[in-house]
Amino acid sequence: MESFDEIVENYRPMIYHVMNTLSIYKNQDEFFQTGLIALWDAHRRFDHEKGEFSAYAYAYIKGRMMTNLTKHRKNEERNVYPDDAFWENTIEEEKQWLELEQLQNYCIGLTDKQKQWVIDTFYKGMTTRDIAEKEKLSLSAIKKRKAVTLAKIRENIERGVVEV
Repeated sequence: MESFDEIVENYRPMIYHVMNTLSIYKNQDEFFQTGLIALWDAHRRFDHEKGEFSAYAYAYIKGRMMTNLTKHRKNEERNVYPDDAFWENTIEEEKQWLELEQLQNYCIGLTDKQKQWVIDTFYKGMTTRDIAEKEKLSLSAIKKRKAVTLAKIRENIERGVVEV
């Protein structure tokens, strides 16, 4: 009687053939492993008096893979796996949220208008002119707000209220 290693070498093409007939293109390594386990079980349970091993092994391997395919299909129906675009958007949103949260740490002790200037400038990337137009104020008024705001932020950093 041949060893299992020899059986694997002889029936490896059969396992790939079954995978091909079942159109298995995802998780190929996993299904090949399923085929090997099925081959092992078929080898252990085979009765030489009931027929030829190759037909028995083929049916056993194909049956086990079809069962595994059914499990995978049911699992995919029950569970939704987001695509790569979802994860990229989620990471970008989290990054923006963290940047905004970090900016707000610098806004301790600032007025609402000063906080808005910080967010408009450092988060939204607006220029002094853009902010002046948005708030319908003069350019000099926004420059004054900028100077006072930056002075307060520097003071907070020097006192240790805000860690850099």
